[in-house]
Amino acid sequence: MKVLVIEDEMLASQRLVRMIKALEPNVEILATLESVEETLEWWEANDAPDLMFMDIHLADGSAFEILRQLEVENPIIFTTAYDAYAIEAFKHNSIDYILKPVKKEELAAALAKYHRSRPQVDTVSTPFDYQELAKALQQKSQPKRLLIRFGQQLKAVNFSEVAYFYIEERVCFLMTHAGKRYPIDQTLDQLDALLAPEQFFRINRQLIANLEAIDQMHTMSKSRVKISLKPVAPVDALVSSERSALFKKWLKGDLN
Repeated sequence: MKVLVIEDEMLASQRLVRMIKALEPNVEILATLESVEETLEWWEANDAPDLMFMDIHLADGSAFEILRQLEVENPIIFTTAYDAYAIEAFKHNSIDYILKPVKKEELAAALAKYHRSRPQVDTVSTPFDYQELAKALQQKSQPKRLLIRFGQQLKAVNFSEVAYFYIEERVCFLMTHAGKRYPIDQTLDQLDALLAPEQFFRINRQLIANLEAIDQMHTMSKSRVKISLKPVAPVDALVSSERSALFKKWLKGDLN
């Protein structure tokens, strides 16, 4: 059995690989990857695995980006922190999942399910449409507003009011178009899975920007793009060379 592991936390990845090898002594781990870009590049240069373990939140975005861009026919076992509504979507589409942190007995059950279903997988003429699953899950996970706590107060902020989200000194903030800043409990990884992909883009590890907040863009060396936001961002708004191709597609509205 040839397995591909996609997980951006090194310790979690190493632990998962050890557990898989303990349960499947003859397994071949083809690679352990940590980002969308790395996975897309690997996929172009290698044959598809028999089975994939895929984290939902990756170093440079969501696993949904991978599913939108690749023709994935092999089974996937997702590792996820999603709550019940998303888990029901996985169940409904016969996709297995493991809640993080991964437990040995749950991993064993998921692998057993893979082995039971394998003969049917080999004979299926029409592969499962993971792209439709990605769209369905993202639609389910896109609330219209965020509840913010500051002091003893609560405030509901519509996502349409948000210019960008950013991290500063390990604290996540949102900045509104009106220039109001609020600390929030969510991480950028969690927000990346919640936000409408046609409206928000993960610029880099520190920043998610609303299309409406982009004021100017300047090309730089190595295909990087420097962005000016309004209001002015307190952190660097630089799209890396690895993200620039996805960013330009997003600007054109091409989410496929």
